[in-house]
Amino acid sequence: MVGFLRGGVPMQEVAKKAVESGEYVIQRDKVQIKAPITNPNKVLCIGNNYRDHCVEQGVPVPTEPLVFSKFPSTIIGPGDDIIYPDVSDALDWEVELVVVIGKEGKNIKESIAMDHVVGFTVGHDVSARDWQVKNGGQVLLGKSMDTFCPIGPAIVTKDEISDPHKLGLRCRVNGQTMQNSNTDQLVFKTEALVSHLSRFVTLLPGDIILTGTPPGSGFARKPNPIYLQKGDVVDCEIDIIGTLTNKVV
Repeated sequence: MVGFLRGGVPMQEVAKKAVESGEYVIQRDKVQIKAPITNPNKVLCIGNNYRDHCVEQGVPVPTEPLVFSKFPSTIIGPGDDIIYPDVSDALDWEVELVVVIGKEGKNIKESIAMDHVVGFTVGHDVSARDWQVKNGGQVLLGKSMDTFCPIGPAIVTKDEISDPHKLGLRCRVNGQTMQNSNTDQLVFKTEALVSHLSRFVTLLPGDIILTGTPPGSGFARKPNPIYLQKGDVVDCEIDIIGTLTNKVV
């Protein structure tokens, strides 16, 4: 997919014509859907980027994006298993809107930021909460263990979404709704994030940005936190884009 995105608009037009021709249809039950991107150069993440999530935690709304990252090796696809690591006992869920970069850029202005976005997908920012506070407070280990970044089921191109900042998003654990909000609660929207991040790093085709999670994660549950257990099934769903389902094993 990264190579496809490097081909830019001409490659996308070829793909569009192939779909419209109806000649390349494969039966759904004959294929296994994989992660739409498996080898991005960067997996960028934003913390505390939902107003309602900030309220839930009793923390101030950030005045600039709080940026961290995951290793690209964390990525898995729809239906793949989330491996419960032996080193943690505080595994948590986070549904997120994921921005997919389609065009290289550095120091991108907000006014043209969407020119660098090809589309959006669903992400699950699996988190080991205990390791977010260990390791001197550096969150990388708590966010980057194997299988900690399910994405999918597909990249929906930006022309198919009238407003990515008015999408309902939900997370269910074993069928019970744990998160239920809307991307209109985002503090920093797509254009602002793309512009801000590109001040520091060159954004490349295939790079993904996990834009933050709404309230309802396990660590914030009252009176006591609730964490994922082996056997749990997590559904992360965003309007128009689809549902991403993974089992914890």
